[in-house]
Amino acid sequence: MLNKLVLAATLALTSLTAIAKPIALNENNISPLLNGHEIPDVTLKTVEGKAINLKQLVSQKKTMFFFYRGGWCPFCNVQMGQLQAIEPKLIAMGIQLVGISPDSPEKLQASMTKNKLNYLLLSDENMAAAQAFGLAFYTSDKVTSMYQAKLGVSNTLHKMPTGEARLVLPVPAIYLSDKTGLIQFMYANPNYKVRAAPELILMAASLVE
Repeated sequence: MLNKLVLAATLALTSLTAIAKPIALNENNISPLLNGHEIPDVTLKTVEGKAINLKQLVSQKKTMFFFYRGGWCPFCNVQMGQLQAIEPKLIAMGIQLVGISPDSPEKLQASMTKNKLNYLLLSDENMAAAQAFGLAFYTSDKVTSMYQAKLGVSNTLHKMPTGEARLVLPVPAIYLSDKTGLIQFMYANPNYKVRAAPELILMAASLVE
């Protein structure tokens, strides 16, 4: 009961103006959008290549966005399956589920087929959404090389301020928004192995107005 009251108090924060964040030097230095901020005005692509604006999307229905690293990530695939399992309950609450990753539309389609997903996946190849939400970070040289060689990650590399080319990923995150675009709940963890539990997501979703 106490946890629910604390969460409800958090959701009641006044709307704040979101400020675009630069790409963080590592996952521990991100500055994510928080409760009370607004969903950024960013346009992404569906698996069919159709343009979708996030602010227009949330104006239609309460929305849960989840950022994940890509279909190559086993922890992300587990999470996508967990979200697929609770999607009917989210729909019953009037909430649409939307996944965002750096994957190309073609790779998103492969993930949908592999994991038998029903919900919307959006391609953030240029990291516009991840950066607008303050989740984007440069991986280390070691991690960049390892992901390319061992996991076949072929995302476009981004130049750091110092000139080195690195892989940029989003810290996995959950955002719940009402139809005005106000963020009422968020969860982001620099440790990509730790994701928000389905029970926590459903509790938070039940409090979105």
